[in-house]
Amino acid sequence: MHWSRLLELSALAQARLVARREVSSEELTRLYLARIDELNPLLQAFVRVWPAAALRSARRKDAQVRAGRTLPAFHGVPIGVKDMNLVRGRVTRFGSRAVAILAFRDCRTTASLRRAGFVLVGKTATSEFGAIPVTEPDLHPPTRNPWDPTRTAGGSSGGAACAVAAGLLPIAHGSDGGGSIRIPSALVHVFGMKPSRGRVPNAYRQEDRHVLYTCGAISRSVEDAAAMLDVLAGLDVGRPHWLAPPDRPFAISCREAPGPLRVGLVLEPTAGVPAHPTIREATLAVARLLETLGHRVEERRPPPISVDDFLPLWRWQMARVPVFRPGRLQPVTRELRAAGRRIPTEVALALQERMTRELDPLMHGVDLLLSPTVGVLTPAVGAWRGLPPAETFAAAAALGVFTAPANVTGAPAASVPAGLLDGRWPMGIQLVGRPGDDALVLSVSHVLEQAMPWAHLWPTLAGREPTFPLALQPGG
Repeated sequence: MHWSRLLELSALAQARLVARREVSSEELTRLYLARIDELNPLLQAFVRVWPAAALRSARRKDAQVRAGRTLPAFHGVPIGVKDMNLVRGRVTRFGSRAVAILAFRDCRTTASLRRAGFVLVGKTATSEFGAIPVTEPDLHPPTRNPWDPTRTAGGSSGGAACAVAAGLLPIAHGSDGGGSIRIPSALVHVFGMKPSRGRVPNAYRQEDRHVLYTCGAISRSVEDAAAMLDVLAGLDVGRPHWLAPPDRPFAISCREAPGPLRVGLVLEPTAGVPAHPTIREATLAVARLLETLGHRVEERRPPPISVDDFLPLWRWQMARVPVFRPGRLQPVTRELRAAGRRIPTEVALALQERMTRELDPLMHGVDLLLSPTVGVLTPAVGAWRGLPPAETFAAAAALGVFTAPANVTGAPAASVPAGLLDGRWPMGIQLVGRPGDDALVLSVSHVLEQAMPWAHLWPTLAGREPTFPLALQPGG
């Protein structure tokens, strides 16, 4: 199979080819390493790449295929791990000059990815501790949007989303504490899923009944993300986290179209500026599409929860991250942590419970919420450079006003690609379900994927004909 055709396939389809020995894991890994080598100097999606280790891993995967072993879902497929998670024998920086941890073991999330059969090729870029939704830490050059390199790829999982959008990876791991999977997915036109709180075991074994963030998948297909959620949630080994397990694996249930649904349409954010007219119209177009598919759509107005209401909770979460050299933190991270240390835990948890109660009525009488993912235009790279910390966070918050509520309530939420604004800048729409109803969010996302396909759309920068160094020729 020609290498350009491989790039167009889903991660699951690539795994099937490896299992049937139609392509080797080594060939597939060489393909993506070459792609990274060519495009990463501009895009900065990866902060570290491990070509030798990745190729050794790929060869072991191929040996297991030849030996007739039972293979996991993503056997032999390359993946990146966000630089917020520990990988055995590798340094984790959390996007910060203030931290460098040499891990002696994988975190729980990385261990799940290995169990799924992935080949780990490197660490993807993040904002410092995931604090803001653009990936511009002091540690390395900013991560750029492959659709327009003058614009941000978003954050904090900006490296992961950029890598998938530009064809540096078929699928990537991300984490989401206020929109950090969904925001970059919307800005680069890929699919991103934040699971329900309690669906995925916390990577660092925290008591996570109030933790805002969780890990999930960024992919070009809904089915890929669903299958990866099966792995992250432990469904493939029968050890789900504290949330009740679904009736069927997500990789199966996502392909089952739901019956008639009531959908709440949210066009205004809880706070901040209204959605851009084109993004608003794209969301309305999806609402009309759902109506033609037999679902009932009714507009809902969110409660007036401001960024200032959410900010103490975010500060408190940031203050819980251990830091070795606080003097090396970026100003906005330093300010968030300093303020967060003055917030008692009981105050933060009471605030989260209050906001959850205020947001709950949005879901009364509906099965799902539909909104823009990001309501504003994609910011330019460096747009907030030099601003005081408070102004930086206020500007950044505009990207997360539609996404952060699902982190407060623990609801599952996905960003679905919704076309290009002015033919240049990707847009996304967000689907939010009730806590625990990840299967419905994935199922409706899959329905939209069939009705308005997006996987065939690639940024011009990531066109299909890069020049491969001879040593990295697929199959060479």
